[in-house]
Amino acid sequence: MYYLGIDLGSSSVKVALIESKSGKSVGVVQVPGKEMSIHAPKKGWAEQEPEDWWNYVCEGIKKVKSAHKIQAKEVIGLGIAYQMHGLVLLDEKGQSLRKSIIWCDSRAVKIGNDAYIGIGKDHCDKHLLNSPANFTASKLRWVKDNEPETFKKVYKFMLPGDYIAYKFSGIMNTTISGLSEGIFWDFEQEEVSKDIMDYHEFSSNLIPETVDTFGVQSKVSEKGATESRLLKDTPILYRAGDQPNNALALNVFNPGEVAATGGTSGVVYAITDNLSVKESSRVNNFAHVNYIRGKARNIGKLLCINGAGIQYRWLLNNLAVSSYEKMNKLAHEIKIGSDGLCVIPFGNGAERMLLNQDIGTRILNLDLNRHTKAHICRATLEGIAFAFVYGMEIMKSDGIDSTVIRAGNDNLFRSRIFAETISTLTQQEIEIYDTTGAIGAARACVIAAEGYDTFSNFTKNDYVMTFAPDGNKAAYKKAYDNWKKELKLIMNK
Repeated sequence: MYYLGIDLGSSSVKVALIESKSGKSVGVVQVPGKEMSIHAPKKGWAEQEPEDWWNYVCEGIKKVKSAHKIQAKEVIGLGIAYQMHGLVLLDEKGQSLRKSIIWCDSRAVKIGNDAYIGIGKDHCDKHLLNSPANFTASKLRWVKDNEPETFKKVYKFMLPGDYIAYKFSGIMNTTISGLSEGIFWDFEQEEVSKDIMDYHEFSSNLIPETVDTFGVQSKVSEKGATESRLLKDTPILYRAGDQPNNALALNVFNPGEVAATGGTSGVVYAITDNLSVKESSRVNNFAHVNYIRGKARNIGKLLCINGAGIQYRWLLNNLAVSSYEKMNKLAHEIKIGSDGLCVIPFGNGAERMLLNQDIGTRILNLDLNRHTKAHICRATLEGIAFAFVYGMEIMKSDGIDSTVIRAGNDNLFRSRIFAETISTLTQQEIEIYDTTGAIGAARACVIAAEGYDTFSNFTKNDYVMTFAPDGNKAAYKKAYDNWKKELKLIMNK
């Protein structure tokens, strides 16, 4: 028997199958072949058609079943991970009223900033643990203000994962974790935020029923079964946003544990049970997957670094080098500190951790007589790693005291220079695991019935290696201090 995991991203949908008894991955497929398109009718806008997501989910299920000769009756549960902060609007018949306003859409920034002031900064920090910012609640208000005829027809709003669960089951529901990522959750009162609902003049009827993160949330309907080619009554057993789910996939559940991702953008996601926040404008706080109202206040502190893997990919595309492996090999020829060459890697838009400044990418102290492409490769890896460490220092000031860092065996964490730089400067070992969000979502199906220990046992076979701090910390610190000095000069201009 098998569990099936779905990871709905903004570029693709991944579908994974795992053996229900062992947790072993059977296979993962990705659809479509090319990246999903993002509709951007105006600058800063980003929309996708929810029905397209569903069609790709169904296509992925068909492909993974066919590739591994799995019958529908052998799939005994579904787990769903999804792109966070998106807005889906459904009418009373369950029809989507407009394209989804997805996570990277920035049209509601001012609405969120005004709400932060209107509700009160200290009050938001205490109750929401965040500035309302450009999250789902602000996007819903944008529709209310700018598309009133559409807003009048809204029966329920949903997050992207809620919509996929609805397409399977015909039932509209959500989770506390999902409400928190949309900035609808009051952590102090442990209920839907009256402040947000009153400020925006939203009816409470717009909020779907809330279900537990783990357990039978709903079951596949006859219509959902026909379209997905799964059996009617197959249970949906888990749902979470992509970053909480990535942490889950890395077995990160407890205060002090940290999950790191080094993809196109970088993410540091740390668990705490402390509701105090100091950096709500730079660090986001969401209910983690194992947050339980009245019992376990596990919070995921999320820090995003836009200028991460995209910086290294740009270098690959513009240097006379054929692969990341060759770039990493070149970088290893150069000593720590890149002989004074410094890369500030923030060329992917405004950085929230830099208080939304857009300072771009800078290559500093370049000596045309001494520096080579090998120096640039090393300096870029170091610069991105320094950005991670800088972010982790912000999180430490916000109350995070990490005990372990875990990361996936992909992208930047394949580079020893990158991982050892972070490990040495933080004096923390970094454990590397070979897993994915879709696999994590599939494995999470076991938690309600068999508990976290069984899930943790599933992840043991994913372990790849551990990066330990280098003994030459002084050299790393000198290079990092120089990087911070350059960053400060740029930010203060």
